[in-house]
Amino acid sequence: MTVFTIPPGLPFVDTLAAWLLAEAGDDPLALAGMEVLLPTRRACRALSDAFLRLSGGRPLLLPTLRPLGDLDEDEAELSGLDPLELPPAVAPLERRLILARLIMAMAQARGGPVPAPDQAARLAAELGRLLDAVQSERLDFARLEKLVPDDYAEHWQVTLTFLKILTQTWPAILAERGLLDAEDRLNRAVAARLESWRTTPPAHAVIAAGSTGSRPAVADLLAAVAALPNGRVVLPGLDSELDEAAWTALDPGHPQFGLKALLVRLGRERAAVPALTATPDPRHRRVRLLAEALRPAGACEAWRELTPLPPETLDGVSRLDAPGPREEAGAIALMLRQALEEPGRTAALVTPDRGLARRVTGELERWGIHIDDSAGRSLSLSEPGAFLRLVAEMAAESFAPHATLACLKHPLAAGGMDAAAFRALVRRLELTVLRGPRPTPGPGGLLAATKDRRLAALLADLETLAAPLVALLGRESVPLGELVRAHMELAESLAADDRLPGPARLWKGEAGEVAARFAAELAAAAPSLGEIPGRCYAALLDELMAGVAVRSSWDHHPRLHIWGPLEARLQHADLLVLGGLNEGSWPAPPEADPWMSRPMRDAFGLAPPERRIGLAAHDFAQAFAAPRVVLTRSLRVDGTPTVPSRWLMRLEAVMTACGLSFAEDAHQWLDWHALLDRPDSWSRAEPPAPRPPVAARPRRLSVTEIETWMRDPYAVYAKHVLGLRALDPIDADPGAAEYGSMVHLALERFALAWPQDLPPDPEAELLRIGAEVFAEGVKSPAVSAFWWPRFQSIARWVAERERARRPGIARVHAEVKGAIEIDAPYAPFTLVAKADRIDRQADGGLALIDYKTGQPPSVKEVAAGYAPQLPLEAAMARHGGFEGVAAAEPSHLLYWRLKGGEGGGEERAAGDDVFTLAAEALDGLAALVAAFDDPATPYAARPHPEHAPKYSDYLHLARVREWASGGEDAEE
Repeated sequence: MTVFTIPPGLPFVDTLAAWLLAEAGDDPLALAGMEVLLPTRRACRALSDAFLRLSGGRPLLLPTLRPLGDLDEDEAELSGLDPLELPPAVAPLERRLILARLIMAMAQARGGPVPAPDQAARLAAELGRLLDAVQSERLDFARLEKLVPDDYAEHWQVTLTFLKILTQTWPAILAERGLLDAEDRLNRAVAARLESWRTTPPAHAVIAAGSTGSRPAVADLLAAVAALPNGRVVLPGLDSELDEAAWTALDPGHPQFGLKALLVRLGRERAAVPALTATPDPRHRRVRLLAEALRPAGACEAWRELTPLPPETLDGVSRLDAPGPREEAGAIALMLRQALEEPGRTAALVTPDRGLARRVTGELERWGIHIDDSAGRSLSLSEPGAFLRLVAEMAAESFAPHATLACLKHPLAAGGMDAAAFRALVRRLELTVLRGPRPTPGPGGLLAATKDRRLAALLADLETLAAPLVALLGRESVPLGELVRAHMELAESLAADDRLPGPARLWKGEAGEVAARFAAELAAAAPSLGEIPGRCYAALLDELMAGVAVRSSWDHHPRLHIWGPLEARLQHADLLVLGGLNEGSWPAPPEADPWMSRPMRDAFGLAPPERRIGLAAHDFAQAFAAPRVVLTRSLRVDGTPTVPSRWLMRLEAVMTACGLSFAEDAHQWLDWHALLDRPDSWSRAEPPAPRPPVAARPRRLSVTEIETWMRDPYAVYAKHVLGLRALDPIDADPGAAEYGSMVHLALERFALAWPQDLPPDPEAELLRIGAEVFAEGVKSPAVSAFWWPRFQSIARWVAERERARRPGIARVHAEVKGAIEIDAPYAPFTLVAKADRIDRQADGGLALIDYKTGQPPSVKEVAAGYAPQLPLEAAMARHGGFEGVAAAEPSHLLYWRLKGGEGGGEERAAGDDVFTLAAEALDGLAALVAAFDDPATPYAARPHPEHAPKYSDYLHLARVREWASGGEDAEE
């Protein structure tokens, strides 16, 4: 017997290690003389750990352990050749850049659109995968010529032309450089090993274990091992009990399909493959249940004969359907955390969903637990990788506010200074320069926008450091190598602080070493791509960095793991959580091939996409046989309902037919996770109502703030007592408020320029002044294009109103400041104002006009006192409170609604009885001041919700959402 299997219910590496120890007997050197071939390097480490567990810690001379699926460093040893006899493999990054250059060159030669470098790199990655698949299957590219008949779409004819890169250009490049593709090199190494074994069979024992032989070269190697006198092949989880009808009907998506194909290659019948050990499978019933659930579609008629199974069939299996990924990750983290309460117990999450893995990692951080994630994390998400991306984006976006702040606030940014001092300067830069409308592009634009000497010095240094990269990014064609060099020099300069040089900070730690290696490889491979437009560099860097992983070799808990399905195939843990069991995640959908359609792949001889699903199904079946299993999924992802994994749906269907159901205990983890962030006690929040000392209360407010004081006293408290001001948005385009300010400014300049007589063409003059204002205030062409037509309509309406009004007006006053003092119980109170416009009429009376680019208040609101601005200005005018405007009786209070669009605007009166409105407003203000001079009067938040302002900068500070009962408050 040379071919064996280990049932899925037995721990694979422990069973294999025990068998190897038994084979070695009492000879301490017999074990060391063996050679064991395993699927991955992680499997080799797992077998080493198994030997350590079984030996009780005593010293052992272990067998030679080699990975079958990661032979990039071991092909020479595997083949028995001198390393110099095999040409080196082309570096993956170099190959990708060469293929990207060839794709762009061929697109240009055909006269079609040339893909950007990052798009070409993405296509090159797909082309590389196709090349690897073809070489892995050992197919001949000469067959490509017959792939696309004349009746195929023209698109595929074009694709075939592009594939000539692989059939003609690429082999010539490899030959010229003396290199091989990695898959080709592996094929040659395996062929050399097989030839060596044919002439000189090894005297030592060779054991190949855990592989399904999905790669033809590996299948050949397994066949050769099985043929050796001392060779053994150990298959993972071969189903020897599946009925013959189902075995015959296996399709590529079935977990046993790969093993069936391998047995054909090995020349073995399934019945002739015994178990490696006589130990019975402790979870045989569970394994048989899943095998029945995954029965091939062509043999599912056997489900008609299903019979009830005992409840203990699913002992140790639970299912958890979480509302969303956050809850799923939190529950999984709790399960893993609970496993640590039992000494020696191990637990692992098995999932292909990288988002779920990152969430679980983050959840475990709350207990200070660092978990070992076999897939690592993307370099672009690591500290040095993110910093490199941000430096490139900052320079590529001409130091736009968001990109600049993201880069300069990164922990690695120090600019040669003390890191804390540098961050303080960056915060000052944010507040004084980068908030509000965008400054002129480039460091020079930021420098021109500040008068702070320390900021000016910082920006001048930044301009000097960034000048080489900025200059290159502005060129239409620049060698990639020069961009990489300038980029890394800028990143290192920014990373330096007052104690360490930039390289020492940027490239430190495991992530820094990976980033440094990536940078070195990119610099070495850059000539392969040649020249690119400088503006494309940042996007290309993102694309190339995305596939680079950072793996930690330390600082993780020894009993907790996150494994991918392949890594979990041979691993052992007391608890396995199979997470992310939704369609599209596990199994993942077949990848779309941009280079070959499905019929083309079939005709060419490439494996169908379903083969990957079959391999994933085999990994799922292996993991399902663990001692304790929890199956988890999210009901919704990003708000979208999900579909359970096909394996879950099949399993549930068979369970129902067999009278089984999952245990209900898993959902308690969701409840416990919800309790983690729930306060011990809770009571409904009350609206804030602070009562500061009267001495701290404001004694001076504007007429517009009086309205706020009445509608939302808390906003006045926050602004004037706490001294809080809302920050402008970063890189803000002028919005409605800025637009209103520009309209006010244009009308102010017009009135100041023509206070008495109108120009010959008022509309043309308004447009001329408006153009100046917009040029000063709007930097974005898109924003100008949106607001300018509205101003043109306003100018037309205002010109018409001016022609109608000016004959009865002696003089126009614009933006007039005013103030009056009011007696109050504690101390005098000062009311200030800045009237948009006051017209001195020919009869000596006054007309007050307030410009509104939004909706003006209604007559009822003015009469009720909730819009007191114009009435208070009228009272101020009666008492001579406006500068340069003699006291007089106001006769009109008007709103000019400058709405733009059709019509341009409209005029509304605030009320008919101006005298009464002014008197009542002043009396109301006196009463309001007197009320708030009482220490017991609170500055309540929105005391009358029906009259609350539509917008406030202090809603979040007042926590309106926590106590508002509904309606407008809850919406805001």
